[in-house]
Amino acid sequence: MFDSLLPWGPDELWELFQRVVPEVPTRPQGGGRRRHGDREVLAAIVYVATSGCTWQQLPSASCGPSGATAHRRFTEWSKARVWAKLHRLVLDELGDRGELDWSRCAIDSVNMRALKRGN
Repeated sequence: MFDSLLPWGPDELWELFQRVVPEVPTRPQGGGRRRHGDREVLAAIVYVATSGCTWQQLPSASCGPSGATAHRRFTEWSKARVWAKLHRLVLDELGDRGELDWSRCAIDSVNMRALKRGN
């Protein structure tokens, strides 16, 4: 599923992802359903992001977690800034491999404030 996204395969992407994903929270009360593995959920999130389907349309029979589970984890990881960390890690990895020309990525660091109406 990840093959077309990056110049490396799903195992290499998974290795990068493991470096930024938060640890699984413990359930002090015990019991309940087994938590879907992070790798399964990541694959489901990538599927939703690349296929254009909604969370509710996620084919859990082939992806594993339900759309609700994938969305819940997506939200959890978004709050933990996993996607920004992963993005930076991917850029660093591409730079280290010489596959990214940082000179073409430079952005002038200018702060701009939006004006409020009436100012």
